[in-house]
Amino acid sequence: MRRWFPTAAAAAFVISVAASFPAGVQSAQEARLDGFNVIAAPDHPFGSASAKLALANAKRLGARAIAVVPFFWQATPASPDLVRGKDMSDDELRSAIHDVHALRLAVLVKPQVWVPQSWAGAIAMKSGDWPQWFANYRRELDRVARIAEEEKADALAIGTELAGTSQRPEWNELIADARTSYSGRLLYVAHNLEEADKVPFWNRLDSIGLTLYPPLGADNDRIGRLVIMSAIASRLDMLSARTGKPIIVGEIGLRSAKGAAAMPWQSPEERTSSPDLDLQADVLADWLSVLDRPSIRGVLIWDWLTNPNAGGMNDTDFTVQGKPAEHVLMCAWTKQCEHAHAAEAAP
Repeated sequence: MRRWFPTAAAAAFVISVAASFPAGVQSAQEARLDGFNVIAAPDHPFGSASAKLALANAKRLGARAIAVVPFFWQATPASPDLVRGKDMSDDELRSAIHDVHALRLAVLVKPQVWVPQSWAGAIAMKSGDWPQWFANYRRELDRVARIAEEEKADALAIGTELAGTSQRPEWNELIADARTSYSGRLLYVAHNLEEADKVPFWNRLDSIGLTLYPPLGADNDRIGRLVIMSAIASRLDMLSARTGKPIIVGEIGLRSAKGAAAMPWQSPEERTSSPDLDLQADVLADWLSVLDRPSIRGVLIWDWLTNPNAGGMNDTDFTVQGKPAEHVLMCAWTKQCEHAHAAEAAP
């Protein structure tokens, strides 16, 4: 991979926050969760030599935590027949937690529901199907929670972006059940601030989690996106103050593709584009700077794959592997900022 010289803007912002990231893993309740969402790639299961290398590469960049993402699956948004996905077996989940801990990194087990041609936020049952959906979800979450407990994972997300379900009263019982299976830090990962502001059960959890994929405007409108990011960060401060809970940003990410800033959630399957590696790097640098505040106790990048050769200079997907964004993250997390003098040229 070619060397990358950070833009002056990116360098200035990441250098300003580099000192805020602590070295080493703290106790489970105090540990910051700064790092990556790691996804099991085909032919590179957790526990394999290639997956271990990919995790070691993540640590080399300065990651302090890894979110391991086992998928649940249901055929349609209205189907109550939710089951465990085939992406990761129980043994592979155990291997993931073990291998991350072997690197002295914290582990968040972060299950997500996969809905083909849709997404988790669209899940909504006919009124009579809610009990079955929650029973199935509780069964699969309990299975994951017990492994997280046995392997001493540092935190467990009870759900991710289930915006169409989070007003349901069944979550209260589900959280109580999760407490009996798992003794560590519990959180829920809401879909953006729109859901996070409305979740009724934050008082039952240890941390507030959310994803952040707001529209950020034109690729070249850095001032505009900083205004958007700063407004969101201020609202996160208010949410933390109102609930008395720390914030974990469970996902931020951007494709390394032209036009990605306008709709950061779009996948390559939804829109083809040519690569723009510096855009991804600069947007992540801005996010890390703006989110450097006491209310936020972790930022997890989407994403990193168990294939150590994933990504690269021609890739337009979300992974930062083999791209300039790696150097932005290393600078922020380790203070090892290559060509840091570039910041002196910043206006």
